[in-house]
Parts: sequence; structure tokens; C-alpha cells
Amino acid sequence: MMQLKIDISNGKPFIGDKCLPRYQEEVDKCHQMLVNRTGKGNDFLGWMDLPETIEEEMINRINEDAAWIRAVAEVFVVIGIGGSYLGSRAVIEALGNPFQGLIGRKGHPLVIFAGENLSEDYHANLLELLDHKSYAVAVVSKSGTTTEPAVAFRLIKKHLEDKYGREEAGKRIFAITDARRGALKNLADNRGYVSYVIPDDVGGRYSVLTPVGLLPIAVAGFDIRVLLDGARQMREIALRSSDCEQNPCAMYAAFRNIIYRNGKFIEILVAYEPTLLYFIEWWKQLYGESEGKENKGIFPAGVTFTSDLHSMGQYIQEGMRTIFETVVSVEQPAKTLHIPDDPDNIDGLNFISGKRLSEVNRMAELGTMMAHVDGGVPNIRITIPAINEYTIGQLIYFFEFACALSGYALGVNPFDQPGVEAYKKNMFALLGKPGFEKETENILKRIEK
Repeated sequence: MMQLKIDISNGKPFIGDKCLPRYQEEVDKCHQMLVNRTGKGNDFLGWMDLPETIEEEMINRINEDAAWIRAVAEVFVVIGIGGSYLGSRAVIEALGNPFQGLIGRKGHPLVIFAGENLSEDYHANLLELLDHKSYAVAVVSKSGTTTEPAVAFRLIKKHLEDKYGREEAGKRIFAITDARRGALKNLADNRGYVSYVIPDDVGGRYSVLTPVGLLPIAVAGFDIRVLLDGARQMREIALRSSDCEQNPCAMYAAFRNIIYRNGKFIEILVAYEPTLLYFIEWWKQLYGESEGKENKGIFPAGVTFTSDLHSMGQYIQEGMRTIFETVVSVEQPAKTLHIPDDPDNIDGLNFISGKRLSEVNRMAELGTMMAHVDGGVPNIRITIPAINEYTIGQLIYFFEFACALSGYALGVNPFDQPGVEAYKKNMFALLGKPGFEKETENILKRIEK
């Protein structure tokens, strides 16, 4: 059943009623390129079929390994960077209790992340924590040589082997990597690690519905079958028609490209539930890495309201008019909390006594959207009925499919990331990596100037 809804009524005044119908022909072409697999990067479209093609045997295997990890580990460390961790973290934090680390329920390991940065303090603090906790590890990398996760894995593998011995440590390491080649694949084969495959035709930022995301999500105790069911339902809608009135992915892709051509270069994804913070981070990578190339693309930013209304609200309301907002709206919270009456009424808030906190949050959402539209900021509203595995699965596939459409409309390859390597060449040269001697010499000359 379709649960996600999209509303562009707060954006239409900025583009006019006739603009969207005129753009439909272009959307049709982009949809055809995607469905017929004739567009740029068509060898990386494996993500499109994941909800439908994942085998029951694989789901059972993931769930069995997750159950074993939950039985032996208080902490599950996921080592990866970019799409190798953002998808799983987005889902786990969206569905989980934000105070899980303090609750410490048996059979519910705390899933934490490493290898997404090079901070010495972060990793030293992590190792100090692991001194006192039973833990297992997933290392996610197609190559096994990406600097940040490779460094983290070196540190944690040594700690794990020192703590448990090499044989037991090997049982606690799960490698999610390439099927045939790469440093991590070779190590996993040599040491006998349990391994999962990252499909060749799925890029990192589209990999949340592969074992990359599914294993950590299952370890955290969430139902990956229902997550996939939600994605499967959105896939059916996305493939069925390119009509913007019937396909919310097409509507979103069309609107953001129209508004981009009308001078709105920055998109802010807004959530009023703080558990969606890392979903925003996942979305930022998905769209930034897919569209930001050839000197084109909408810059993806994100905020959580109402908290960021007290930091970014002023700029959004009255700053440069180059921004638009996409609001992820949640109709029903999972829990119920009423605001109590206070006889003293020192804060003057007795006018909302007895109301649910979610009602106050909803009025803040509506009031903010109206204020921002009045201030010249177009708004798109994407609504889900609640935060659960099914709706998050829908939301993941919605944004993935819309991103592919939007990238094609922009005229770029939404599935490569040629600019990601630029910083690495300089870093390797500065660190004196063999083979980078000439680059090292040139960089040192630049620094001396």
C-alpha cells in the first residue's frame, strides 16, 4: 500500500501551474533511460532491483548471523565510510531509541561506527570502550584499501586479536566486500571470515538494501523483511509510470530540476524528528555525490527543526533567496506524551496544557512552512504516516529512484564520483606514499610559497 505522499502546493507559486506539465516530456525521457537502462552509468543500476531480487536464503542468512552477533556481543562495530555506513546508520537511528547506549538491554547490541574519519581521539576512545565490552565487527569495503576504514580496521583487528586470540577474533569479524578481488576479499578468504558480497553493479551510496546495510540493521534488531517490503512497494510505483501525478519520485525529480533552473541552487532537507538526523546525512551523500559534477548540481544541506530554527532559521527566513526546502513530515509518533498543566503558569504555556507534544510540533511545522514560503522559500512536503521499517524502506527507494531521474534530467551520470579521489592524491603525496614522489615534490613547493 502506498503510504508516502508528496505535496508541492507550497512550491507551485514559484514555478507556475503550467511549468510542471511542460516538463513532463523531459521526465518521460529520463524515466525511459532509467527503466530501459540506456542512460549514463547503466552498469550501476543493480540497486533498482534489490527489493525484488534479494533471495530468501540471503535474508535468512543475514538474520541468523545477526542473531549470533546479538548473542555474543554487547557492541557491534561497523567499519566503513560514505555509503558503507551512512545507510545503515540512517535506518538504525531512525528506528531506534536515541538513548539505546544508556539502556543496555541484553540481546540488543549497541551498533557504533568507525572508519568514517581519521580522528586519533575518536578511535582511541573507541578502543578504550572496547576494552570493557564484548564485541564483533563488520568491515565494509569493496577494495579493503580505502584509507579511513583500512586504518580503523588495522586498529580494531589488532585489538580484537589481542583480546580474544586470532581464532576467536576471526569468528567475530564479518567482511562485506567484493565477490572476487581486493585486499579485504583476500584477507577474508585467508582468515576464514564470514563474508558477504557487495554487488558489482551497486555503488556505495545505493547499497543500503544489500548486506552493507541489512546486516547492521538486523543486528540492531529491526525487521529487514519489512524494510525490503516497503522498498519493493515503492519500486512498483516508481517503475509503473513516469507521470508526475502518479509517480512521487518523478514529481520530486521534476520539481527540484524546475526550481533549480529558476535560480534555487540549494536544497535543505528538513525533519522535525531528531531520529532522522542521519537519514538527512545519508540523503546528503546520495544527492551530493550523484549530482555535484561538471560544475552543476543542487547543493544538498539539512536541518532538524525546531532546534535548528534557533540557529539556521534566521538565514532561511531572510538570507539569500537561492534555497528551497524539502520537509519530511511524520504524521504519528510512536509514543504518547501530553503537556501537563502548571498552576503557577510562570512560562505562560497553560494554553497548550493537555495537548500532545506531537500536536505542538506539527503546528510548529505548519507555521514554519508558511513563514518560509512567505519569505520566498519554496517548500516540498513528503509525508509518511509513521517511522517504521516499512515507511523507511519506502523513503529509501523513493529518494534513490528520484535521485537517478534527477541526475539524468541534469545531464550528468548519477552513478559515478570522479571528484572523490582528488583529495586522496594530495594526502598520499604529503604522507610520502611510494609512487607519489613527483606529487610530493610539487606539493612541498606549493607549501613553501
